[in-house]
Amino acid sequence: MWRVRREPIFAKAGAALACLALGVYWFLQDDTRGVILAVPATLLLGAMALRDVLAPVRLATDESGITVVHGYAGRRHVPWSQIEDIKVDISRRYGLRSEILEIDTGDNLHIFSRNDLGASPTEVAAELRRLRQA
Repeated sequence: MWRVRREPIFAKAGAALACLALGVYWFLQDDTRGVILAVPATLLLGAMALRDVLAPVRLATDESGITVVHGYAGRRHVPWSQIEDIKVDISRRYGLRSEILEIDTGDNLHIFSRNDLGASPTEVAAELRRLRQA
């Protein structure tokens, strides 16, 4: 079972509260532009934090297959037989290296980052391949 780490959840929630406080401050100062910036930022960060709270487990396995988050906080079970490919996309940009786990089921492509899994996507892919073979 791979889940979102707690630290990013607190960071998102804290940033949402900071944007909310700025929005209230700008509202009291009659700064319309500031409010227009703060409201969407508050909603976006709050929604991201709420998703992490409602669906912290992004990927889980059992003998029959995997369970992935589908949509905002729904779940979908995918049998091992429906998984066509498990790979890690590694990219380098601005001197930084990022890894993305891709699970291809033919109809859907499920994508997970290090933040979604709380672990290295390369390690998770190796574990999934091992479990799939068993």
